[in-house]
Amino acid sequence: MDDFGTKENITWCRGCGNFGIFVALKNAFAKLGWGPDDVLLVYGIGCHGHMVNYLNTFGFEGLHGRGLPVATGAKLANHKLNIIAIVGDGDQLGEGGNHFLHACRRNVDITCIIHDNQVYGLTVGQSSPTSAKGFKSRTAPIGTVEEPVNPISLALAAGAPFVAQGFSGDIKQLTDLFVEAIKHKGFSLVNVFQPCVTFNYLNTYQWFYDRVYKVEDTGHNPSDKLAAFQKALELETKLPTGIIYNAERPLFEDSLPQIAKDPLVNQPIDDINIEKLFTEFR
Repeated sequence: MDDFGTKENITWCRGCGNFGIFVALKNAFAKLGWGPDDVLLVYGIGCHGHMVNYLNTFGFEGLHGRGLPVATGAKLANHKLNIIAIVGDGDQLGEGGNHFLHACRRNVDITCIIHDNQVYGLTVGQSSPTSAKGFKSRTAPIGTVEEPVNPISLALAAGAPFVAQGFSGDIKQLTDLFVEAIKHKGFSLVNVFQPCVTFNYLNTYQWFYDRVYKVEDTGHNPSDKLAAFQKALELETKLPTGIIYNAERPLFEDSLPQIAKDPLVNQPIDDINIEKLFTEFR
């Protein structure tokens, strides 16, 4: 784990749920036997994005909501590289909602980890797409009137073959979920409930402790998509954590003849006739 630390001072608020995700990621990398140069982490914009300064790996911080397009592009350029998108609920499900849907259906072999704190924390507490109906914030002083986005049901409907949910207050389970998501061949989602101790006074650690439970303790079959949808719809009195759905689908990159023999990054470009290409598309 120590190989993945940096000397930067961590500026997250004390008690922030990001710390649990941060530790679980380092645990997962160590369990996988990776070193800092074995993975590329692509970040969106938000409090989670500061992790680019704290995790010693290859990293890229993109525009708000654009983590998955960058991760997809990097994977297609070098499909032998391990790539993880670290994104936020507002970042990925608001600005980046369209990208999220298409990443699920394409099934590129990348892992997406959503820091779901039900609020825009970096910009001081506005309601996010996953904020509960009635949640009061700077942008909704009388309470938000919209129904919240459900990340795992959205992923299931869009065709994601691996969908999991965790809680940053359970680092052991979260570590195991990250390992399984990364090992899965195809697009994998881990939605992580992550309390914002500064701006979200509703979804606190205790609030989650009173509601989260492990689906494996109930005999849940993650290969049953209908059962997965039923678990995804549990949003109030109980919140499922663990592997919600796990299936195999053909990889997007395996369908591309351009990279069948060698990654694009290894292919020569000195014999490309740009003028011929321009002429073809005029």
